Amino acid sequence: MDNKRLDIHLITTGKKRYLSLLLLADEQESMIDRYLERGELYVMIDKQTQALLAVAVITIEDDGTCELKNLAVSPSHQHQGLGRQMVEYLSNRYKDSCHTMFVGTGNSRQTVGFYQHCGFTYSHTIPDFFTQHYDHPIIEEGKMLRDMIYFRKNLKE
Repeated sequence: MDNKRLDIHLITTGKKRYLSLLLLADEQESMIDRYLERGELYVMIDKQTQALLAVAVITIEDDGTCELKNLAVSPSHQHQGLGRQMVEYLSNRYKDSCHTMFVGTGNSRQTVGFYQHCGFTYSHTIPDFFTQHYDHPIIEEGKMLRDMIYFRKNLKE
């Protein structure tokens, strides 16, 4: 999609109205509730149609790092580079205040490949995160997710 048609802006109130899209990336509302209010929510809108294209939530951590807690692209707009554009926008937005961006995800080939393509490298693993923190099995690419895989991106490059 043409960058001139995109608008990304920060949402400070009424964040829950974006819940349906946030649930695409984190399918348990109680887990989203753990970071949504303390995080900064960004939305990507098509300027011409006013269609909601993507959402992302970033939390600022104490040690000069930030974490991409949620990134979701509307199903009708996936595989068009919008997720990558959102990551680029957020990397530029936070490079002056943070030296590193983290993202945690399940071990699915498509998601891991996406973050690696966006410049993230493996950081660490939290064993059994999904089985201990979610009230139901999380299935991606036909397999149950167990461990949270963390990736990091240097924002000062």
